[in-house]
Amino acid sequence: MKAIEITKFGGPDVLSMVNRSIPEIRRGEVLIKVAAAGVNRPDIFQRQGFYKPPIGVSNILGLEISGEIVSGDAHLGGFSIGDKVCALVSGGGYAQYCIANVKHCLPIPLNVSLEDSAGLPEALFTSWSNLVDKGKIKKGESLLVHGGSSGVGVMAIQLAKSLGCNVYATAGSDRKVNFVESIGAIKCINYRSEDFVSEINRITKCNGVNVILDMVSGDYFDRNLSILSRGGRLLIIALLGGAFSSINSGYILKKGLIVIGSMLRPQSVAFKHMIARSLRQVVWPLFSRGEIRPMTYSYIPFENVIDSHKLMESGEHVGKIILVM
Repeated sequence: MKAIEITKFGGPDVLSMVNRSIPEIRRGEVLIKVAAAGVNRPDIFQRQGFYKPPIGVSNILGLEISGEIVSGDAHLGGFSIGDKVCALVSGGGYAQYCIANVKHCLPIPLNVSLEDSAGLPEALFTSWSNLVDKGKIKKGESLLVHGGSSGVGVMAIQLAKSLGCNVYATAGSDRKVNFVESIGAIKCINYRSEDFVSEINRITKCNGVNVILDMVSGDYFDRNLSILSRGGRLLIIALLGGAFSSINSGYILKKGLIVIGSMLRPQSVAFKHMIARSLRQVVWPLFSRGEIRPMTYSYIPFENVIDSHKLMESGEHVGKIILVM
């Protein structure tokens, strides 16, 4: 099969198409003929040598795919051979064939194309596990999403809005700000020209927000704590701004704040299965009603994978970048 390999750690040009054997499946797994694969920031970090895949996981990039089940224990997930699915995978998505745990597969949602569905698992598993399972977000609460135009950001905004929350966001250009507000954010703050702390305080009359979904961290950490309301939850899912910052623990103590960090990839099979069941029961019907929709910025041919990484690193995109086989 054709697959994309990292020849050495470095820039996008280190990606190369190679021939590999079709992977062998084990009990509880299915082999999927890949139609499309989502491109994610962890792919960039792994290519650069900053993100080592878990032990036993394929060193081929790709954490989410869509395609056709061609063999394996499809029945254990309520599927049949030949069914079209999308799936969260631990690696191996940049290839013609990829193994997935059948319990991490989901049917293609109504009103969503096979290609677009490849961009759903990583963002929705991440959004649900953080906002609902860890953040315990409730109807009527407020949420601030940093990186509102990212793949995770656009799904988190739509999910929170569907749950009846008031959503705010940050983004890095006026074009992105307009896009984010068009998909449901009450206010998107251009962090290059506005101070998000001042804006959130102005908008909320200094009451702050209940939950913050943060993929920046770094010098955002203390600033986030300052605008959380009493009992607020800070959910850290990435460290794009760096891992170190000053921490005013007084905010945490006085306001009873909760700070949670999480990474999806190393989580257990059972944990991801729990999320998949929740998504199928609660979120998948939202696609049929048009309350949530995929946000694909660009479809890039598999053989032009280098272009997909250059686009991701440019920061120009809003929503997902999809590799199409």
